[in-house]
Amino acid sequence: MICKNATFATAIGIVGLAGASLAQETGTAWHADLTPINAETVGSEATGTATLTVSDDTLTIHIEATGTPPGIMHLQHFHGFTEGDETSTCPTADADANGDGIIDVIETEPGSGVTMVPFHADLVSMEIVADSYPTADDEGAYAYEQEVPLSALEEAFSKQFPGQKLDFERRVIFLHGVPEGTDLPDSVQSLGEVPAHITLPIACGDIVASES
Repeated sequence: MICKNATFATAIGIVGLAGASLAQETGTAWHADLTPINAETVGSEATGTATLTVSDDTLTIHIEATGTPPGIMHLQHFHGFTEGDETSTCPTADADANGDGIIDVIETEPGSGVTMVPFHADLVSMEIVADSYPTADDEGAYAYEQEVPLSALEEAFSKQFPGQKLDFERRVIFLHGVPEGTDLPDSVQSLGEVPAHITLPIACGDIVASES
């Protein structure tokens, strides 16, 4: 989820492309169907849909989720690789490298990469530490929508990940988080001093171009 090679507080562009040129090159809309991860541990199947649309220089992100642990904030981001042109994929059961029955955030990195853009109230900040991620209601559902100037996000992204572009179709979207009291074995890894219940992946979806 969070860039393993940076501190939690600072972890988490496209140079020379305006929003219009991005839309012209790769389409004006993308979507991801979010499917459950660690459902047995979570106690429910977290699912949802995410859409990303571009109009002029405005990028709109909309995420609807159900089956998420209720009453807590859920971190959500798109993940990818910081070098090369490898395409991220959502983890399968094989990602459970230590065989503890749980796919933790560190185990997602070989196939999915690291956290790149957080989906909270201020995407351009590129800050993972924030209290403006969505909180699930009592039924375990939430809806998130945010608009951001695409050119500003491109600039912030290129500073954080030199040589990389947003390249939505090479990325995946993760939802994270279970209640603090969830019984997780000591083998479940997290990042730095961040508790594992905050970073535990609960859903993932590949970002693909939407048909016009």
